[in-house]
Amino acid sequence: MLYRELNDFLKDWEDESKATLKTFGNLTDESLKQKVTPAGRSLGFLGWHITETIGEMMGRTGLKVFTPDMESGHWNENDASNLVECYKNASESLVEKMKAVWNNETLEQEDDMYGEMWKRGTTLRILIEHQIHHRGQMTVLMRQAGLKVPGIYGPSYEEWQAYGMEPHK
Repeated sequence: MLYRELNDFLKDWEDESKATLKTFGNLTDESLKQKVTPAGRSLGFLGWHITETIGEMMGRTGLKVFTPDMESGHWNENDASNLVECYKNASESLVEKMKAVWNNETLEQEDDMYGEMWKRGTTLRILIEHQIHHRGQMTVLMRQAGLKVPGIYGPSYEEWQAYGMEPHK
């Protein structure tokens, strides 16, 4: 599947960006160090990876979006509020730049994406799926770190309890 209408992507991005900010908003500085295994990716790494990928992936299409570059060291993997701020800026930059220079026809253009030619409408779908994938990984690490996991596509365990209902097990 690929996006054929820019407004369809922008609506989905708005929803998914809010979900990512909701997830990032429950992080603490200490939790960013959480890993499943010593060699695994940390909660902080995953958050910064989601954030950086917005600019990295869109840069391959020629769209210059503000994001921190993890290789440059201009990010603090132990600062949850900085992660939230940088993600928010990257997300807003994406929307602003896209509205200024892209249209429905732009989505049919192809770019070299990691050795393959992708239509931009496909790139946008993959950008969203990439974010969802890593956000899901983050929720596991958040549970291990003792954090509340927000409901994204339905209530989380804690939200069921807050509603006075018995959570499904």
